[in-house]
Amino acid sequence: MAFFENIKNTLSRHGILTKIIAINAAVFLTINLVGNLSHLNLLPLFGLPIGGSAFVTKFWTFFTYMFTHMNLGHLFWNMLLFYFMAQVFFTILGEKKLVYLYVMSGLCGGALVLMMGLLLPASFADSILIGASAAVLGVGAVMAVYSPNYRVYLFGLLEMPYKYFYLLTFVLSTIIDLSVNTGGKISHIGGAAFGIIYGLSLKKGTDLSRFSFGFKKKSHLRVVSYKNDDEPVVASGTEEQRMNRLLDKISKGGYDSLTKKEKDELYKLSQKKN
Repeated sequence: MAFFENIKNTLSRHGILTKIIAINAAVFLTINLVGNLSHLNLLPLFGLPIGGSAFVTKFWTFFTYMFTHMNLGHLFWNMLLFYFMAQVFFTILGEKKLVYLYVMSGLCGGALVLMMGLLLPASFADSILIGASAAVLGVGAVMAVYSPNYRVYLFGLLEMPYKYFYLLTFVLSTIIDLSVNTGGKISHIGGAAFGIIYGLSLKKGTDLSRFSFGFKKKSHLRVVSYKNDDEPVVASGTEEQRMNRLLDKISKGGYDSLTKKEKDELYKLSQKKN
């Protein structure tokens, strides 16, 4: 019961996460309940056609596919993985960037599959792409690059750095048996690739979300270096400097190397980041 109570509390605190999950659930119910009651096949209205150029006449599906699931198991596991990966994301970067990462990762995943469909139309004939996997794996990839040593617990038992948890998830969901759900797994690669690029850009001090929406060059999320384990080069003063100090400490020793006070400070600072 404590597990479900934690999920309930998290969803109540993070409105953006809740809204994304709710949209996925709403599309699932629309396709299955409304579609069955009206005897209409609504899936082609939401799924992205990937064989040839059919997507041109259904351009909106380039966006809607990443919120679309046909069966309950697909929806459940994608949203459960999204929930856990978002917790790490919120802790370090706050929740305001989540929509950008989710959508852009989904778009990149869809774009990669569309390119393959144009190059190999016979291999993807009469196929449609659905599911949030590309978007979810993109969100997860950011933290695998940006804070790889953050400690997580697999099934609540096995402790490991986040980078290994993400790698295990990616291999199991994407690399194993590419002959099954080939289009979906190609989209995973596209989504993860965007997440990696975004994470690397953040480490260099550039926030792509600000560049895309506000045309700003820098986000000031750079990580300062340490002279030794205890003495930072940049003294904590401004919020930017305090965030840099905390992020550098995490990159060296993982999230658990922070004191309780530092964790609280990181959470408060991350909520202020756009």
